[in-house]
Amino acid sequence: MTKARNILQDLGDGLILRRGRQTDADTLAKFYVKVFGDAGEPSEALGVWTRDLLGRPHPTTGPDDFTIVEDTRSGRIVSALCLISQIWTYEGVPLGVGRPEIVATDPDYRRRGLVRLQMDTVHRWSAERGQLVQVITGIPWYYRQFGYTMGLNLGGGRVGYAPQVPALPTGEREPYRLRPATETDISFLAEQYAQAQRRYALSCPRDETLWRYELAGHSPVGQTQMEIRVIETAEGETVGFLVHPWRLWDGALVASQYELRPGVSWLQVTPSVIRYLWATAQEYAARDQEQAHGFGFWLGVEHPVYQAAKSRLVHTRPAYAYYVRTPDVPAFLTRIAPALEARLAQSIAVGHTGELAISLYRSGVCLTWDQGRLIKIEGFRPGPGDDGHAAFPDLTFLELLFGHRSLDELRAMYADCWVRGDEARVLLEALFPPRVSDVWALG
Repeated sequence: MTKARNILQDLGDGLILRRGRQTDADTLAKFYVKVFGDAGEPSEALGVWTRDLLGRPHPTTGPDDFTIVEDTRSGRIVSALCLISQIWTYEGVPLGVGRPEIVATDPDYRRRGLVRLQMDTVHRWSAERGQLVQVITGIPWYYRQFGYTMGLNLGGGRVGYAPQVPALPTGEREPYRLRPATETDISFLAEQYAQAQRRYALSCPRDETLWRYELAGHSPVGQTQMEIRVIETAEGETVGFLVHPWRLWDGALVASQYELRPGVSWLQVTPSVIRYLWATAQEYAARDQEQAHGFGFWLGVEHPVYQAAKSRLVHTRPAYAYYVRTPDVPAFLTRIAPALEARLAQSIAVGHTGELAISLYRSGVCLTWDQGRLIKIEGFRPGPGDDGHAAFPDLTFLELLFGHRSLDELRAMYADCWVRGDEARVLLEALFPPRVSDVWALG
């Protein structure tokens, strides 16, 4: 692509908005390291991730997926972000998702609307790719001004410390060992991960191509590089896998994925996994000249290991939340209609016929059911005399839609969230129950 075709917009005052180029890799990485480093956040690994996205093969993302604001008078990059495309599932229904990430602006160029301009650009790209949802991780409040709300669980977990590490009985050998995963393990990893994700409402599926990327596609010590370990018996039978960072987080080594084959006891395997995490934490601390004081599992708000090792995981780290944006709610509901029909079929409203009109105050959506089938989903404009069967202020309906809050929680939090009659209440509770999710997004 020529430099002229690379330019998206002339912003005036010497600034241009353009797409990224592979040749931006080092310059953009240094820009991010400086901006985030000046804000007091770890940044070197972010620079490695940036170089990867611009210069190494990625399953969905490349230089063209970056927006860059350049000051042509100096040639400096003064603001940038990128869009990482991926597929998630909602109760098994595939969804295109756009993930804006690595958002930064030079302090001297802030409050000029540069991030808003770039967010508008990647939102347009996301829509052109058929992505009905955008998600982003970030600081409190900031992304609400671009149509996002904190509507989906992110992280959360449990931590233990040295006194909670289970001792291996004297004279016994470790019953389970962990080794680095290799390409020969990919089918096993993909199968076990897919099986485990059924416990969640939303998930980011990983086929063998994505597992190959997770194993070998990241540069060492990058932001998104993870260590993947296969768990096996002393005799070499594979029973599960563990994923954890290559470094300590706040002095602890915490697993971000931990799964076992069906039929394998969490009670039997977990002590070996904890001993592995604690020993590896000491190795990392010695390597990086840090202090290791904990081990843990960063696996969302619910996971089998929290029960298996309840007395050893003595500290709970509260969950944060993904910001989510769903600009076309009727289109999103149409996409997940099979999941909604399945939920209704398992409820006391099985076989329901009728309408459910949901007001979002400035807009709305009406669901028409015929004997348990969702036959029509369309927008409607609430107004006097036709304000629907329920109402949700601002973007609060997305919290219900993604299972982040229950209907009762939202009604308790917002006086202008209301439901009229038992039928609407039963339908909303059946269609949008609170559901656990723990999404390992593609990075």
